[in-house]
Amino acid sequence: MYIQVSEDFRKKSKSAIFAISIFIIVYILMFLFTILLAMACIGVGIWLIAIKPMFVTIMLGLGLAGTGLFVFYFIIKFLFKKHINDRSYLTEITKSDEPELFKMIDEIVKEAGTDFPKKVYLSYDVNASVFYDSSFWSMFFPIKKNLTIGVGLINTSTKQELKAVLSHEFGHFSQRSMKVGSYVYNVNKIIFNLVNDDESYRNSIQQWANMSGYFSLFAMLAVFITGKIQWILVKMYSFVNIRHMALSREMEFHADEVAANIAGSISLEESLLRIELAAESYQKVINFYENRISKNQGSQNIYKEQFFVMNFLAKQSEVETKNNLPNVKLSESSLFNKSKLVIENQWASHPSHEERIARLRKLDIVKEAENEPARNIFKDFAITEEKLTTKLFSNVKYQKDKIDLDFETFTSEFEKQFKKDSFDAIFNGYYDNKNPDFNAKENLAANDISFEELFSKEKVELVYTLLALESDKKTIEAVISKEIPLKTFDYDGKKYKANEATKLIPQIDHQISELKLQILENDSNIYTYFLKSAEKSDKKQEFETAYNSFAAYDKEYEDRFKIYTEVAAATAFISERTPFEQISINFKKLKPLEEKLKTEILPFLNNALLTEDLEEQTIKDLRYYIEKDLIYFNNDQYLDTHLQYLMSAINFSAVFST
Repeated sequence: MYIQVSEDFRKKSKSAIFAISIFIIVYILMFLFTILLAMACIGVGIWLIAIKPMFVTIMLGLGLAGTGLFVFYFIIKFLFKKHINDRSYLTEITKSDEPELFKMIDEIVKEAGTDFPKKVYLSYDVNASVFYDSSFWSMFFPIKKNLTIGVGLINTSTKQELKAVLSHEFGHFSQRSMKVGSYVYNVNKIIFNLVNDDESYRNSIQQWANMSGYFSLFAMLAVFITGKIQWILVKMYSFVNIRHMALSREMEFHADEVAANIAGSISLEESLLRIELAAESYQKVINFYENRISKNQGSQNIYKEQFFVMNFLAKQSEVETKNNLPNVKLSESSLFNKSKLVIENQWASHPSHEERIARLRKLDIVKEAENEPARNIFKDFAITEEKLTTKLFSNVKYQKDKIDLDFETFTSEFEKQFKKDSFDAIFNGYYDNKNPDFNAKENLAANDISFEELFSKEKVELVYTLLALESDKKTIEAVISKEIPLKTFDYDGKKYKANEATKLIPQIDHQISELKLQILENDSNIYTYFLKSAEKSDKKQEFETAYNSFAAYDKEYEDRFKIYTEVAAATAFISERTPFEQISINFKKLKPLEEKLKTEILPFLNNALLTEDLEEQTIKDLRYYIEKDLIYFNNDQYLDTHLQYLMSAINFSAVFST
């Protein structure tokens, strides 16, 4: 199969190749500079020693030679770096394991006109991808490609959809531009090694500097020169990658066209639209069990549970079913996205689903579809699911033997937790991202407003439009402050230059003010509706008491969350490289905030209703933290056990504040 690449594809391929060529030229120039510098430093060093051999000149000569050699080594050190890909999360399968799957892959390979992958792996997640065994030398030799297929994807696809997704990946195999991707990958590895991965290099310089005060001066000079080289490399990183990301988006469109020609446009479209729901469902199951590690609970088959959660969530959102799978519509996939701001993300390696689907619909290629579950391709997919589930949970450390929940217990517990964490569906999502406005007062003019009108789709859209406007404002303010570097953007269908962004702020502020008034009016009408309903039932006082209690609790929540954010910000330095003296100062500053945190946690622990879902050990640990004045840093070392108590308290405060 030959798919003609677009003009944009050609242009962006040339641009990416040009960027790589510029990087190679710049690197060669820096390489030559470091050779000349090393030769000059060694030459001057020998001359100094030869002209007047004495201790000072010997040390200066050795120092100069060392500077040149260290700078030269810096520019070539990536050649000595071993890169090992972690494949512990992958499970290799062969043709003898799954002949039907390999038969499908073989058919796709022949139709796409490409090579069979070197190896095929199964992964845990909801994805499929191509990766290659790449090293510096693969820039000059053939790339060995591998295919990874997520069990979470197979579990939530039809045969035709899986064929479409795999055809998309082999569409990448068939592109010469994959070689460009390999070049950029290796360029990135080189730059990363030179710019970031230099701990051993800095340790070597430090050891050299510690030998003598003379050498320390030259070590500083070497660090200064390599710092300037790093600055150039950071600029080159941006130069190369922006152009490669633009090419990557075109590569995605091209691979989609290959997939459409092999498996049809509609199968890839339906898979794209469902994949976010499938991934969300998988993550919800993972989150469910993460919260039960303290109870030593695990799963026998996480994918069976993923399938249940996917259909459960689809039912909650009233998504239609097709082929026993949720049939997500494009309008449903972005139901609550009301943003008017469009910024072409020059760093995005993939186009949006909307862009990809628009092109697929334009192709409109129809193929005969096999709509039975993709899992049927496997000999015994349930066994495969259980094996990967066991492997996934083998990484979890339990205090006691793991207890696997049966499927019925999981479904019951999940539904119970979902209902506990969700607002009733009758509110139509109105309160999913907002609280009642407690400034709302009784609206005496509100008569005969129905419950359905108060929580109609139009009222819900007011909330999400406000959220989008507030988000757009923050993004545009970031453009104004140059936190987001760009030249142009679109807003509400009109193109703006970056220096015109300030004009939009008053306009957006006006729209935000108007929306807030409309939402406040609706909140007042909601308050009035329930107040009148309470009056009819002779429960007005009970309603007002409950309403005021909720308002007070909401205020308390804001205060608690503020303490959490302050403590979290004050402890951020723990995960960063911080001088010893500053660490001690930071912990002293933390003490007053810790006292506030302890004051907030204690009443929670003393309330039996609020702690009924907590493990006994968690309660003991929190009480120990509150009662003790723990030291976190001593003798230039963190005390990890005490830090664990602190982090547990902070994480707990995040949970009980929400």
